[in-house]
Amino acid sequence: MRIKQNILYYLKKDNYVSGKFLAEKLGISRVAVWKQIQKLKNLHYEIISHKNLGYCIISQPDLLLPDEIHKGLNTKYIGHKIYYYQELESSNLTAKEKARSKRDVVPEGTVIITEKQKGGRGRLGRKWFSPIGGIWLSVILYPSLSPEYIPCITLMTSVAIVRAIKELTGIQGLIKWPNDVMIHDKKVCGILTEMSAEMDLINWLVVGIGINVNIDRCEFAKEIKDISISLKEMTKKRVSRIQLVQIFLREFEKYYNMLIQKESTIILNEWKNYSHTIGKRIDVKVGDRLISGQAIDINDRGALMIKKDDGEILEIISGTLLKYNKEPNI
Repeated sequence: MRIKQNILYYLKKDNYVSGKFLAEKLGISRVAVWKQIQKLKNLHYEIISHKNLGYCIISQPDLLLPDEIHKGLNTKYIGHKIYYYQELESSNLTAKEKARSKRDVVPEGTVIITEKQKGGRGRLGRKWFSPIGGIWLSVILYPSLSPEYIPCITLMTSVAIVRAIKELTGIQGLIKWPNDVMIHDKKVCGILTEMSAEMDLINWLVVGIGINVNIDRCEFAKEIKDISISLKEMTKKRVSRIQLVQIFLREFEKYYNMLIQKESTIILNEWKNYSHTIGKRIDVKVGDRLISGQAIDINDRGALMIKKDDGEILEIISGTLLKYNKEPNI
């Protein structure tokens, strides 16, 4: 992997690079250089060669390749190990299988990433539309926290996504409790957090995200076309998925470090600043119960606080937000 990264570095630095130069810089034979070039071509890098000038890279693939992500990844451990797939049933499913391995085999911060999911899932087993052109990834964590921190992990993930989208595209997303990121009242991203835990300790945890990046409106399934949006649709151009993944992983690590130190105040305050829910009248389904009222706050455990019409204030740890009242609350 390191040799391929170094070859790509030199190819992108100059127009033409000789095989002799690469061999000397990398301490390998020219035959080994040629073999690495063939491997890059197999990964859909377009590289031409000239007898007197050497190799020249013409274009690179729009693929979420680990080499490309690592090259600009500014994290201490999140994303340092990446498993890449052209297609998976579900990145979370694969991540859970790997999370059951020993930590020295699958370290904390390991990322599972795929170009396409056949059976992507959202909360409550809902199907998640996951075509080529989006970002479908899962992060494996081993937090020394009790399960009551799970809602906060979902909150910090949504904050990291909003900040990453804003930094790369300038678009301000908002967070719909508990796990969606919205742009213009349409869903651009969803989060699915799953774990194995005992009464007071999380054994492992998988955070899955799906972001609609370079997906055209005509590609969305009929049933979600009116409620979904992509970054490409908003920006009117293709968005760098590599850069978005890099920025997200950096932000994710920053907020995760805060959380494991049990310093969640900053996370909660940022979530409130980006909230699409607080201040609105909502209907929430909790089990078989339907609760209506005004979303007034989120507490330090990540629970949504709802004030019912009779004045009673309820704490909602987990539920499904069914609808908003169209009239704003003053």
